[in-house]
Amino acid sequence: MTHTLHDHPRDHAHAGHGHGHDHSHDHDHSHDHSHGHDGGWARVKHAVSDVFGAHSHDAADQVDEALEADVRGRRALWISLGVLALTAAVQAIVVTLTGSVALLGDTLHNVADALTAVPLLVAFWLARRPANDRFTYGYGRAEDLAGLFVVAMIALSSILAGWEAIDRLFHPREVEHVWAVAAAGVVGFCGNELVARYRIRVGRQIGSAALVADGLHARTDGFTSLAVVLGGAGVALGMPWADPVIGLLIAVAILGVLRSALKQVGARLMDAVTPEDVRRAREAVGTVDGVLEVRSLRLRWIGHTLHADGDITVSAELPVSAGHDIAHHAEEHLLEALPRLTSVVLHVSPDGAHP
Repeated sequence: MTHTLHDHPRDHAHAGHGHGHDHSHDHDHSHDHSHGHDGGWARVKHAVSDVFGAHSHDAADQVDEALEADVRGRRALWISLGVLALTAAVQAIVVTLTGSVALLGDTLHNVADALTAVPLLVAFWLARRPANDRFTYGYGRAEDLAGLFVVAMIALSSILAGWEAIDRLFHPREVEHVWAVAAAGVVGFCGNELVARYRIRVGRQIGSAALVADGLHARTDGFTSLAVVLGGAGVALGMPWADPVIGLLIAVAILGVLRSALKQVGARLMDAVTPEDVRRAREAVGTVDGVLEVRSLRLRWIGHTLHADGDITVSAELPVSAGHDIAHHAEEHLLEALPRLTSVVLHVSPDGAHP
């Protein structure tokens, strides 16, 4: 028998178990198993668990955390959008005063980086929509697809930085007010690095590969701003070739950032999870009384929420109601072991059913 355990859409509507039992959980993790189960020993274990507070995380808590993650992700995007817009505005003023082509390119990079927040904001908005008969897992995958857009923007940044550096190597341009240009480059570097650290930190905390990739994108534009600073210093010291050469080095450095972002987003699209999470999940289920074997256990990320399904073996002598209680207890262990987990589907097999 297969138990679908608390696969909640984001509007907090609680899905019933596959065998027709509807469990309503409150946030102090009290369980009301008053629907006629014969497995009295299982109910006793649930009661003992409740008394001693063995499992403080329930499915409703996980949905609340997923909603909070949405809020934090969107907040990070709006704040970083504002910071980058301010950075680009300061640089645009200096471009107008100095006519620096290098700084103009850096300003345009910062504007493009700020605009990458738009598809991510749309993806976070879509992720809040409930699942339906067409998108049965919901719309969380839009966030991962937005990550591909960010990766494409990082690749474009590398190409443009390399192209601009080569063009300036063969067609040198005189830059006026070099130190003003360098100062604007420092502003660009600091603004982008602050945004990069913020996006990456929040992205890792909420499990969003797309937000981490967008943070890495901000870091690439920080590198471009740094190239403006170092190039301006080289020009001021009488080395006009320093600007394009440093620009080429920055283009190569951006390729390194592109590799990291592609690894993050690609792994998410391939449903990769950390082996440590799988180990913790198996241990959580395997320690449940009545579980004889964890035959399979799979995890996958959809956006920044984690989903699990598996197959456990219980004694063939147990009634169906006892198997249900064991599966329900296994869900509790999983929810506690994996903070970003929002849905669990467990198939319960009797011992000896699979030779």
